[in-house]
Amino acid sequence: MDIYISIDDTDNLESPGSGELADFLRHELQDNGLVSWSSSIARHQLLEHTSIAYTSHNSSMCFQAAIAEHSLAAVIEYSQSFLKRRSAVGSDPGLCVAVENDGLDRARIIEFGLAVKQSVVTKSLAYALARETGVHLSEHGGTGDGIIGALAAIGLYLSGSDGRIRGWLQLGENRQSAMVKDLCSHAEVDGVVDAHGSMLAADARVEFNGEKIKTVRSNHLRVIPVARDEAGPVWKTLTKAEVKCF
Repeated sequence: MDIYISIDDTDNLESPGSGELADFLRHELQDNGLVSWSSSIARHQLLEHTSIAYTSHNSSMCFQAAIAEHSLAAVIEYSQSFLKRRSAVGSDPGLCVAVENDGLDRARIIEFGLAVKQSVVTKSLAYALARETGVHLSEHGGTGDGIIGALAAIGLYLSGSDGRIRGWLQLGENRQSAMVKDLCSHAEVDGVVDAHGSMLAADARVEFNGEKIKTVRSNHLRVIPVARDEAGPVWKTLTKAEVKCF
C-alpha cells in the first residue's frame, strides 16, 4: 500500500537541513526493507511569521512510499527512532504518516495544509485533525511544534500542486535550448508548464536560464516551470530566485 511520510523542524543552523534528513530517512527505510519504493522529496513552503520558530525558511518535507500492509507500524517506529537519533540539538521535530486509502479525508488535510501557508496554526488543532482523520502524528523533541508543518506537508503534497522537488537537474549549459519532448525523456521530468500550469507542446523549445533546473509539483506531476521570453517566442526556465514562488 502507499503511504505519505513527512517531517518538519529537524535542524539547526549548523546541522544538515530537513530535506537532507528526509532523504536519509527515505534511503534507510528502503535499505532496511521497510519500503519497496519511494518518490522524490517535495519541499513545501509554510508561513513565515515572527511568532513561528524556524531555522531558515519554515519549510517541511514530504515523500510517498510503497510498503507491505503489515509494515506500517514498523515504518512509523523506525521513522520515530530516526528522528530521535538524527534531529539536531534545539530542534522541535515532528513526524506525520498517512495511509493512502478510500478512508483518507484528503479534503480536510489539504485544507489544513493550505491554512498553514497563510496563518498561524496551533499544535492542538493539528493533533485534533490527526485524531479525527486517523493520521499518525508525533513529536520527538523540543516543543514538538514540527508536527504542525509535518501534517501540513501531507496536505500540500495531497493537493498535487504545491512544493519544489528537492535537488537540481543539470540538463544542459546556460543559454542552450532543448525541445520539451527531450526534457521529458529525463526520468525525473514529467512535463513542462507555463505560468498558468498548462503543459507545453512536445515540440516547444525551452532555453536554459542557468545551468541548474528545478522541478516543482503540478497536478501530481514533476514539472519544469517556464516563462515566455519577452524578446521572442522562446520559453525560458526560471532562475533560482524566480522558482522560490513555488
